[in-house]
Amino acid sequence: MEFTHLGHSAVLVEVADTRVLFDPGNFSDGWHHLTGLDAIVVTHQHPDHFDPEFAPALIAANPQAVLLVEPSVHEKTHRGEPFAADDSRTVKNLTLTAVGGQHAVIHADIPRIGNVGVILEAEGTRFFHPGDALDAVPSDIDVLAAPAMGPWAAMKEVIDFIRAVDAQAGFLIHEGLLNDRGWTLSFDRFSEMTSTRFHDLRDGEPTELPRR
Repeated sequence: MEFTHLGHSAVLVEVADTRVLFDPGNFSDGWHHLTGLDAIVVTHQHPDHFDPEFAPALIAANPQAVLLVEPSVHEKTHRGEPFAADDSRTVKNLTLTAVGGQHAVIHADIPRIGNVGVILEAEGTRFFHPGDALDAVPSDIDVLAAPAMGPWAAMKEVIDFIRAVDAQAGFLIHEGLLNDRGWTLSFDRFSEMTSTRFHDLRDGEPTELPRR
């Protein structure tokens, strides 16, 4: 299983001949020209996870791809197949399962929206992309995409989340609001204070991460 971090929350996962893209949002552009995708997964409706300007062109360039979206994304855009918590979908040689249901609280005065974390399982490896929430903690996760920073998360909460998931390997996502010093601070703290081994995927190149 290979992982390519394409900026912020956009992650390309490749297993054998299957390619799945998570969260093509407007804080990154590394995904703009992708083709040959088998699935596109959107965890929630915020534009840094589903870019309203460029995502339609991505979908058009990948007509064979299954588009799985958190239900409010479908309601808002009329695109894709609603993918709610506890739903499961098989795409070629892998399984995608949605967990959670709500975005993390940003502020009490800001209404919460839907959010699904997604487990991708193939060839004995389980990868978890949480979207923008820390309350769903699936078991037996091998590789975790951990949010580096968000207006909805304190570092202490993310560290406890990483400890609870207890993945062997991880890499940072949701770093679009951080400069290099901020990214390094999160990377170092997560590495020092959890048992998960974090990898630097900022070069945008496919990387095979270990499993248990």
